[in-house]
Amino acid sequence: MKNNIFKGTGVALITPFKQDQSVDTEALIKIVNHVIDNGADFLVALGTTSEAPTLNAEEKKLVVNTILKSNDNRLPILLGMGGNNTQVVVEAIKAQDFTGIQGILSVVPYYNKPNQRGMRAHFEAIADASPVPVVVYNVPGRVGVNLQAATCVELAQHPNIIAVKEASGNLQQIMEILRDKPAEFDVLSGDDGITQPLMALGAQGVISVAANAYTKPFSRMMHAMKEGRTEEALNLHYAMLRMNQLIFADGNPAGIKCLMSHMGLCENVLRLPLVTVNEKVKTDIIEEWKQLKNK
Repeated sequence: MKNNIFKGTGVALITPFKQDQSVDTEALIKIVNHVIDNGADFLVALGTTSEAPTLNAEEKKLVVNTILKSNDNRLPILLGMGGNNTQVVVEAIKAQDFTGIQGILSVVPYYNKPNQRGMRAHFEAIADASPVPVVVYNVPGRVGVNLQAATCVELAQHPNIIAVKEASGNLQQIMEILRDKPAEFDVLSGDDGITQPLMALGAQGVISVAANAYTKPFSRMMHAMKEGRTEEALNLHYAMLRMNQLIFADGNPAGIKCLMSHMGLCENVLRLPLVTVNEKVKTDIIEEWKQLKNK
């Protein structure tokens, strides 16, 4: 029997950088405590929002170790471990120390554009190799191909694949997964803006960018949905709707780092090829924050 502990509000943690581009571990500790204190249910290390492609191996270790130490076993941790070379991912999993890490998040292979049989074989190889449960991550807008509902449901039969982070934005596809999946397999929202509707349809949680900053209202919305307080959840959903759009208006994590910098949680620094948001988006984010911060 599968036991998915990754439910509710998961936070895809950013990697804060200092002005000299080095990893800001003090800010990362502050962010981990901020999201835990404000109601997060689990943490995601080295996801897309962490700018992992721009981190070298030593920096990735530093980020993970900082998160582990500051979390101090308070919340479950999901570690991003994906790639477009299946064997390299499998070897990385075999070499990884999973002490304090309860699962891995693995993205559909990018750039290679595998077909459905290739995606299924890729994830089965990863799940077979992993000593911890696997959450599959479908994000066709980033990787160039879509993990179809039927393939996802096939993967859901694997005893070590416990959930999918669905960021296709395709409600029909997501509903087909929710309809056809085994009872012990969960769907997690990969889009902040449609998380409340997906929870209404049967999703069990989210891996959120927004919850890096406005963790409290986002977590309140999630818990209200799970506890049947749908009117409260809907009000929070609409209160956050514009900010959920603004933080992605000029790229991720540029938008959320802009807001978090304004909140005093980190410097507004990204690594190329990503750059900070433009002045119009920055102004809009700061103005919208005045409306949202007391929710």
